[in-house]
Amino acid sequence: MSVPLYQARAEFFRMLGHPVRARVLELLQDGPMPARELPAAIEVGPSSLSQQLVVLRRSGVVTSRREGPTAVNALTSGDITDLTGAARRIRTRASAGRNELPAELLRDAEVAAR
Repeated sequence: MSVPLYQARAEFFRMLGHPVRARVLELLQDGPMPARELPAAIEVGPSSLSQQLVVLRRSGVVTSRREGPTAVNALTSGDITDLTGAARRIRTRASAGRNELPAELLRDAEVAAR
């Protein structure tokens, strides 16, 4: 029996909603990144990061390839960048009227306005 589209979509957004996975997607927007560099950039342990990368790979939003002994992770599509950018813009607009913007979103909004 197939999963209804709305349910599959909800599961996809739940997968994106984990803070570590969201941060990985943001970092990979700038291009492929060796797995060994991700823990320091995200401030999470290698074991926890590895678990989250497995979820992202199984969901089809991240790929991993070997370059010698190094695993390099990358987004599978620019659509992921578009999606995270849209989420950031929606959050910025929703929070702007309430003066609740986190500093990171304020910087993003200023950069986008230039």
